[in-house]
Amino acid sequence: MKKILDCIAEAMKPAFTACGYDDGYARVTLSNRPDLCEYQCNGAMAAAKTYKKKPIDIAAEVTERLLAGPQKDMFAQVTAVMPGFINIRLAEAYLASYLTDMEANPKYGLEETGKGETVIVDYGGANVAKPLHVGHLRSAIIGESIKRLGRFLGYNMIGDVHLGDWGLQMGLIIEELKDRKPDLPYFDQTFEGEYPPEAPFTISELEDIYPAASAKSKEDEAFKARAQEATFRLQNGYEPYRAIWRHIMNVSLADLKKNYGNLGVTFDLWKGESDAQQYIPGLIEDLQKKGLAYESQGALVVDIAKDTDSKELPPCIIRKSDGAALYATSDLGTLIEREKEYSPSKYIYITDKRQELHFIQVFRTAKRAGYVKEDTPMIHLMFGTMNGKDGKPFKTREGGVMRLEHLVADINEAVYGRIMENRTVSPEEARKTAGIIGLAALKYGDLSNQASKDYIFDMDRFISFEGNTGPYILYTIVRIKSILAKYRELGKELSDGGKLLGAAGEAEKNLMLQLTKYNEVIENSFAETAPHKICQFIYELSDVFNKFYNSTMILKEEDEARQASFIKLITLTKGVLETCIELLGFEAPERM
Repeated sequence: MKKILDCIAEAMKPAFTACGYDDGYARVTLSNRPDLCEYQCNGAMAAAKTYKKKPIDIAAEVTERLLAGPQKDMFAQVTAVMPGFINIRLAEAYLASYLTDMEANPKYGLEETGKGETVIVDYGGANVAKPLHVGHLRSAIIGESIKRLGRFLGYNMIGDVHLGDWGLQMGLIIEELKDRKPDLPYFDQTFEGEYPPEAPFTISELEDIYPAASAKSKEDEAFKARAQEATFRLQNGYEPYRAIWRHIMNVSLADLKKNYGNLGVTFDLWKGESDAQQYIPGLIEDLQKKGLAYESQGALVVDIAKDTDSKELPPCIIRKSDGAALYATSDLGTLIEREKEYSPSKYIYITDKRQELHFIQVFRTAKRAGYVKEDTPMIHLMFGTMNGKDGKPFKTREGGVMRLEHLVADINEAVYGRIMENRTVSPEEARKTAGIIGLAALKYGDLSNQASKDYIFDMDRFISFEGNTGPYILYTIVRIKSILAKYRELGKELSDGGKLLGAAGEAEKNLMLQLTKYNEVIENSFAETAPHKICQFIYELSDVFNKFYNSTMILKEEDEARQASFIKLITLTKGVLETCIELLGFEAPERM
């Protein structure tokens, strides 16, 4: 289904050509002065230079031809105004017919532009053996929304958690475990049986072992050396340590899946850095054979600088002087694996902006080496920091890094308290509803900000039922559900038929106009990896709906046809809102 702006432009093109002008000037945009018009065409301004005429004369010609042409019934008003704008208002009947088509189309007329193309979204980055904390929030929330958006548009979206599971932390855990439980069979060189299927630690013990080991390594050089040796042995296939590593992975993954699941975040792939290791020896050899990798101060590096760079960019280090591989090496190995298994048409990596240089180096090295085609888009969606009210990175009251599950629990508790102030539902229902609203508050509070910008985490504002918040959007949906339920209580059915009529007033027309933006907003949000545009759209949609609701006696309307039209319109509004919040990664409760 064509976007409304394209429909208007298509109607205007014949008027331009009939007047002797190129139809490329018939581009239409939303008006930046809604008090004057709904849409505008500025083509006459650009055409004036080409055709050496006054812009207002061209605009007047086109307007006259348009209003005399076959598409005239599409418009309520078209006027040429100085210095050469064409101001447009749509006819109420045309707008109603457009929304009727939208309602009848799958996905409300949104075209599946993806056509099955594969896109890899890397949006996890959690480290095993460590709990998720607030630093993991933005990548998970933004990435989940991007994945859902792409899938909705017909792309084959593959989300990968890309775990940190192969570094020094593994050696630290192994050596700390050895100090704590030296009698385990993994540390007995004479042991010849099968290793136990059960892990020798719980997730709570594991989450205590790592920080203790990390702190010890900073004070005890001998312990640190042992951990480095254990890491080396693990990475070179020493089976007792591989067995411990598998326990670490199993215990950690169960906990990570639970906590990501509580956020409504899922992954198609639960791979990690370890999966890329098999490709690294061949990768290093290949880069050397191609003459791309060379030694510099004992390390192996690849130049990535270009003549067009505005600042100096250091080479990508592939192997350190001590022979160890780095994150860049692992990411390159992962790219080789992804190309081999999925051959994606696009990559989207979602991390904080501190990793900008890293991904410039990795992307450029991958393309220089031919691992990824030169024309394959590789997008690094960099996000800003979630800060406390003091403007500094968000911390616990004690000044520590807050665990993600504690943040979710805190916001749910705050919403629960807000619900129980009214005492209209049972505590059990209030708890369930608080979980739904709390997640919406958290996700919307994040996603409504442009990803690249820092933002302030303000719980009181996020859980407010008023303003540009998740709960406000949910409240609007629940309000519509309530109206529809009362309509059915009157003995009427939503499927009784009836026709969507032209708007009877300004508030109704504004609601209709806002709904027509839907398919363009969804397409642009994915193309620009910008979920905040969906948030802005549904906030504006909720706002115009509530103005319509407050000015219209929907259930007391005596004209049956008009009332049925109202019901159709608000049902469509509910459907669009529910679709959008699903793409953002949350849902609405039945009541609030």
